[in-house]
Amino acid sequence: MPKRLLLLLVLAAVLGSAGCSSLKKMWHSEDKNEGQPVEVLYDRGHEFMEKERWSSAIEVWTRLIAQYPYGPYTEQAQMEMAYAEFKAGKHDDAVSTIDRFIRTYPTQRNIPYFYYLRGLSNATRNTVFLAKVFSLQMSNRDLSTPMQAYNDFSIVVERYPNSKYAADAGKRMIALRNLFAKHELDTALYYLRRGADVAAVTRAKYLLETYPQSEWQNDAVAVLGVAYTHLGKQTLADDARRVLQANDPTHPWITDPTGWPDYYSNLRKLNPFAGEKSPADRDRD
Repeated sequence: MPKRLLLLLVLAAVLGSAGCSSLKKMWHSEDKNEGQPVEVLYDRGHEFMEKERWSSAIEVWTRLIAQYPYGPYTEQAQMEMAYAEFKAGKHDDAVSTIDRFIRTYPTQRNIPYFYYLRGLSNATRNTVFLAKVFSLQMSNRDLSTPMQAYNDFSIVVERYPNSKYAADAGKRMIALRNLFAKHELDTALYYLRRGADVAAVTRAKYLLETYPQSEWQNDAVAVLGVAYTHLGKQTLADDARRVLQANDPTHPWITDPTGWPDYYSNLRKLNPFAGEKSPADRDRD
């Protein structure tokens, strides 16, 4: 083979190899965090947290945990990542990170904080986007995750009553109980409008028995009064009126018995979970 042809073949092979390398760089973005010392990654992640660059911080914490699965930096990185995921609105990821931390470090001193943070995540999980975009009421949504949030906050209050998160967790439990009570009230009002008075009575009683002292208890009593009137049980209706008169004498059912409940539109008669306000909300506008 002539020397000139051999030289061309070698040159082509070299250029081809360089070309492949360039193409790989084009299609595979370089991970600046890969291979960095744990201290560098921790400082970088902490810097992103201070700047509230939550997505960038999550990338750094993920790399740190993957490269250095054991040690004090990893423990702190998991804590930071859970908070970053919560702030970024990635509530499912935050709950997963928190659950993993609790399983790995069940006696860690910050466990109360993690139950509290899990409660915050569950309280807004799967609801933030819908509520913001469609103005939907949380009381008319699926309440499974708020129920989980209530359990998380109750753990903080009952197991860690002296923690700095217990007081706020207790307040959030009250707010969630009112949310659950409102859900029952809206369902009772739906049944009431559809003429299903027995079902309305059942829901109103359940509200009063399950969520006593909720902010919607007087409306539940009013539902009983209206439903019993429809059913022809005047003695029970009068009992409901006396109870309501004693606890909320300005309630609209007391002042205008034929005008309550005052429904917003006929759409609610078709769908109890429509994105409109309930008559209970109208009373408080």
